[in-house]
Amino acid sequence: MIQVASFLEEIIKMAKNNINYIESFDLNPGRIIANKYEIIEKLGGGWEGEVYKIIERDMGIIRAAKLFYPQRNLRDKTARLYAKKLHLLRHCPIIIQYHNREKISFRKLPITVLISEYVEGEKLSDFLCRQKGKRLQAFQAIHLLHALTTGMEQIHSAREYHGDLHTDNIIINRYGLGFDLKVIDFYHWTASKRENMQNDILDMIRIFYDVLGGAKYYPNQPDNIKYICCGLKKGLILKKFPSTARLREYLETMIW
Repeated sequence: MIQVASFLEEIIKMAKNNINYIESFDLNPGRIIANKYEIIEKLGGGWEGEVYKIIERDMGIIRAAKLFYPQRNLRDKTARLYAKKLHLLRHCPIIIQYHNREKISFRKLPITVLISEYVEGEKLSDFLCRQKGKRLQAFQAIHLLHALTTGMEQIHSAREYHGDLHTDNIIINRYGLGFDLKVIDFYHWTASKRENMQNDILDMIRIFYDVLGGAKYYPNQPDNIKYICCGLKKGLILKKFPSTARLREYLETMIW
C-alpha cells in the first residue's frame, strides 16, 4: 500500500510539473553517455531505474551506471538519497562503491546517472538456477546466510537498512568455504528505521528459506534449520533474532 500511495502521489506531481513518464531506457551497446562512457550491456532494472555495465572510454575502466526514471526521481531526491547512503556505507564490504553523478539527456529530458564500481559475479537467483535442484544444501545455505547477515550487520550498525532484499538484489562475487556477497538496489521506505531493519531480517530469513528449496523441502529440513526459519512466522523470527547481531551470533555458535 505504501508503494501504491507513493506512486499515485508521484503521478499527480508529474502532471503538475509536466514530467514525462519513462518506462524503459533500453540503451543499446555502443551508445555513448555523458560524452565519456560507452554502454556495454544492460545489467537489470527495477522500480527506480535501470543499471548498465559501462566502460570509461579514456581510462578503459569498467564501471556500472544507474539511470533513474524521472518520475521516480523528482527534484533528484531519490538519486541524492541513494548516493548519500552508498557514501555513508562505503566502509561496508558488502556495499558497492559510489563514484560520481552525471547528467544526460534522454528524449530531451534530464536524467540523473550514478556511476559506481562494477562488481564481477552473478545474481543469487541465477546462481541458484545452476545448482542441482535449483537450491542449496543446508550447510551451504548456512554459510550464505552468515555472509549476508555479517554484511547487513554493518549496515544496521550505521543505523541504515536495505529495504528490498531478495535473490535478484544479491550478487555472489565468489564462493568456496564461504560466500563473498554484494547487495544492490536499496529502497527508501518512509517507515521507522527500526521497522526497516526488522524487515531486512525477515527478508534474510525468507531468502534462506527459499534457497533451501522453499515449502517443498522445508518439512524434511533438520531442526536447527527450522529453528532459524520459524515457519516464516514473523513474530517468532523477530523474537528469536531481534537484530542482525543476534542472528549472526546464533549462526556462529549453533550446534551442527
